[in-house]
Amino acid sequence: MIPLHDDNPTERTPFVTIAWIAACVLVFFYQASLPAGSGETFVFQYGAIPALVFGEADLPEMGVAIPPYATLITSMFLHGGWMHLIGNMLYLWVFGNNIEDVMGHSKYVVFYLTCGILAALSHAVTDPSSSVPMVGASGAISGVLGAYVLLFPRARVLVVMPGLGATRVAAGVVLGMWFVMQLLSGGMSIGSTGGGVAFFAHIGGFLAGMVLIGLFKRPDVPFFAPSRRGRWED
Repeated sequence: MIPLHDDNPTERTPFVTIAWIAACVLVFFYQASLPAGSGETFVFQYGAIPALVFGEADLPEMGVAIPPYATLITSMFLHGGWMHLIGNMLYLWVFGNNIEDVMGHSKYVVFYLTCGILAALSHAVTDPSSSVPMVGASGAISGVLGAYVLLFPRARVLVVMPGLGATRVAAGVVLGMWFVMQLLSGGMSIGSTGGGVAFFAHIGGFLAGMVLIGLFKRPDVPFFAPSRRGRWED
């Protein structure tokens, strides 16, 4: 299912969500403008490589740009292609504005980055010796989805389903099915080597969002609400 829009209006402009999207798009254009060799080096320098994060390997041929732990953040702004970028930004736009709305801008920044870091670590611990860089905002966005499913499971989401066209489905169903797919795909990916989708980053990010949302949301924002009610100031 491809989400297009939800029926959950916001009370404030999602400046941070817009900034995340703009940053990812700008970095992608810069990345795409690099020659092939330089583009690969850029990904190895700023993507999160488990073996470097855990200190199990060194890749001196790629050069050192920043400390390995910092790549847990920079990797969130890199993407592997147009479809990777568009898919991530679509999910962030549909669901991120409501989460920013119930937290306020500053708390949302901390929440998003924390979920992204925990997601990257969730992927890294499954293969700590891997020298394949992980890139993409999907781990942090998964945290947003985990928060959304606890706050607004009854909100309606306009989705496109292959062969069936567009229809409105409860957010709990959309995000629940998405999470089950990550669990199944993650289970099947165990033992595989090389690149691919970091399903355990999605799983870890989603669970992190579910755990952290209670700490970051406004006290007067209820769980399991059908839609947004009222206004919360930052």
